[in-house]
Order: sequence, then C-alpha cells, then structure tokens
Amino acid sequence: MTAYPAQLNLLLAWLGIVLGFGSGSVLGLKFHREDWLGGYGSFKRRLYRLGHISFFGLAMVNLMFYFTSQKFPSATLPILVASWGFVVGAVTMPVCCFVVAHNAKGKALFAIPVGSLLVGGILTLWEVIKL
Repeated sequence: MTAYPAQLNLLLAWLGIVLGFGSGSVLGLKFHREDWLGGYGSFKRRLYRLGHISFFGLAMVNLMFYFTSQKFPSATLPILVASWGFVVGAVTMPVCCFVVAHNAKGKALFAIPVGSLLVGGILTLWEVIKL
C-alpha cells in the first residue's frame, strides 16, 4: 500500500488521542460543578462528553485502519475512499457534537460523520473479505 493514506490515518489517530487528552483536561476542570452546561444529564453536557470520547474512539478506528491497510497489496480506490471516510468522520464527529450542543437544530449534520464512517467501514470490510 502506498504510504500516503495510511500515514494520514496514523497521524490522525495520534492527533485524536492528544485532542482527547486535551479536551478531557478542559472538561475535567469543571466536571465537579453540578450545574455546569446545564447539569450532568443535560443535552449540551452529553454532547460535550460525546465529542470528547469521539476523539479517542475514532482515533482507535484510524489506528486500526492503518494497521489493516498494511495487509493490502496496493492502494485500490475502495481503500483510498475508506481512508478518507475515516478521516472525514474523525474530524467532523467532534465538531458536530460541539456545534449541535449549542444549536440542536443542526442534528442533521451528524449525517456527515456517520455516513463517512459507514462508507469507510463497509469498504474496508469488503477489502478484508477479498484478502
């Protein structure tokens, strides 16, 4: 496989881990305040937590894709599209979480990360089955 798609996913994986640590540190400064962001069960606070954890979860997905991609003999179009699907999903999911936390009318934005991650996952699975 050519280095470019795999390297991008690896870079994004480590960036996601660092951003997860950073966002957790920021959120952790005020988590003890019961009224912060509307209280523990509030929509806004739940989306902030989801955005924070999505950094870690999608970093792991990109890391898994990086290692999986090393098994492919070449970078086919489905692999390139899958790589970019995971990149788009990892970038847009936390952004959507933080945007929708402040404007619930933007819920439809979640179609972007969810759709791109589904495409990436399906294409990767397809290529793994063909191995």
